[in-house]
Amino acid sequence: MAERPADLTSKQLHFQRQPAVRWLSTRVLTSTAARLGLARLMGAYLDKRELQALSPQGVFDHTQGDELWLDYVADIGDGFNATYSVAYLTAQPDLTPSHPPGRFGRPSPEHHEPLPRGDILVMGGDQVYPSANWRDYENRCKGPYQAAMPSGSGSLYAISGNHDWFDGLTSFLRVFCAERSIGGRTTHQRRSYWAVKLPHRWWMIGIDAQFDAYLDSPQLQYFTEVLAEMEPDDPVILCVPRPSWVWTAEDPRAYDRVDYFIRTFIKPRGGKVPLIVTGDRHHYVHYREIGGPRHLITAGGGGAYLSPTHTLPDILEAPPPDSMARHGSPVRTYERGTSYPDRRKSWSFATGVFWRLPLRNPSFIGLLGLIHLLGLLSFFGSPGTALAGSAATLGITTAFANPSAGGRRWRHWIAGLGHGAAHVGLIMLGAWGWSALDLSGWLAYLGYIPIAGLAATLVVSAYLLVAAGFGVNDNELFAAQSIEDAKCFLRMRIDETGLTVYPIAVPKVSRDWKANADGEPDSSWIAPEQPINTHLIEKPFTIPGKLLGTEKSRQVPKTS
Repeated sequence: MAERPADLTSKQLHFQRQPAVRWLSTRVLTSTAARLGLARLMGAYLDKRELQALSPQGVFDHTQGDELWLDYVADIGDGFNATYSVAYLTAQPDLTPSHPPGRFGRPSPEHHEPLPRGDILVMGGDQVYPSANWRDYENRCKGPYQAAMPSGSGSLYAISGNHDWFDGLTSFLRVFCAERSIGGRTTHQRRSYWAVKLPHRWWMIGIDAQFDAYLDSPQLQYFTEVLAEMEPDDPVILCVPRPSWVWTAEDPRAYDRVDYFIRTFIKPRGGKVPLIVTGDRHHYVHYREIGGPRHLITAGGGGAYLSPTHTLPDILEAPPPDSMARHGSPVRTYERGTSYPDRRKSWSFATGVFWRLPLRNPSFIGLLGLIHLLGLLSFFGSPGTALAGSAATLGITTAFANPSAGGRRWRHWIAGLGHGAAHVGLIMLGAWGWSALDLSGWLAYLGYIPIAGLAATLVVSAYLLVAAGFGVNDNELFAAQSIEDAKCFLRMRIDETGLTVYPIAVPKVSRDWKANADGEPDSSWIAPEQPINTHLIEKPFTIPGKLLGTEKSRQVPKTS
């Protein structure tokens, strides 16, 4: 057992506490773009899932006992404050959240019964940011979770997200697929996908859909073999990498991989999928099937920057009626229920882009200032140079507005061209001011960079805020702000009544920590200076299990 740290230095902790990722900093922009490009280019040719067939893996059995608790976290490996706040909460023996906030979002003074720590921890993808490598896994994921729960018992299962794939899944396989202990939890999987048997005939299945490509042959063969044990009406918790159902209106093929898996492996065996859970978007949102039993939950609030909820659809169809799948399933319609943060709070966060973006990405100001200086110089050259510079600006902003997947709509083109036109106009204004003031010399050029950069940053901020209202670059609007608060995770219980889901909100993460040098051997190495408050995002809901036709309410017993 490792010696407990006496302070919070890297030497004592054996990892380095990291700040939140600044997504618009020049270093992160360039490195992430390069890694994403390589991952997409080489992923199809160097797909390590094909090699995973060499690692034998069966179904994992957790059917002992009449009840089982599970925790679900996703998008965890970002800054220490947010990541460790969630890790610390999931590591405590029990958690006593307050009831859901009442009207106007006011905190409830009442508290729920204690909820015991999960026997199983599921990590739902993107365990590291901004890109996968062994050092960031140690500092942003494994280290914090080891410190939160240095010893104990439990199991850990993980699926991979797009950021886990940025190194071709190499680091993910070494961390999660080597049967090692991460804190008090042991990893059992040998591949990036798995099937787990739970009490009362429940199943939990995690799939790997790398960049939404076809499911690989070894994965298909694995599920063909292990799901042969499934019986009719067995309920399944399906863990997927991204909430593809949200984008079906824009991209009819977005949901095809999930639908293919359900109708190919689960439906023929008579199984049912009442719950699909995912991360990738860093918020909580709950969609309920209209006239049906299925729930779609996004719970990606494990540590990464907050994502908006005010831009999400109220009604969606998955699969959509115009799905391009040859033998798709019947259309299911879902209605949006509770989200966290709610629309009002999400919009409030969005308007903070004007001060959060420049303060948290100062190098972005310099980058834009340099670009605008080059634009200024082009206007003092030949007309052809100015025209070429303007065309390049419009091309870059239009490419930024258009999505990487799905259809390109008129609003993407209008937003991109309008954004570019605003920058060209700012460059022209700068050229006019330069001529009016009769500036010259390198000191004037040097002074122009921060002034133009700050003005251009405000243009970008205004563009992001307006464009997000039309469904364009809404993720970038929040990524630019690196908001650490408003985190969430799921605590779930399986018993004879079914699966009960407790969505837990962490309104404000801790920023002040202390070493817990004198704590018990199994207590967290690092403790918050002040308690971290939590509350239920919505009232717990129960999904009936096998052979149960109606929902039943239940009370959680107090833990000893």
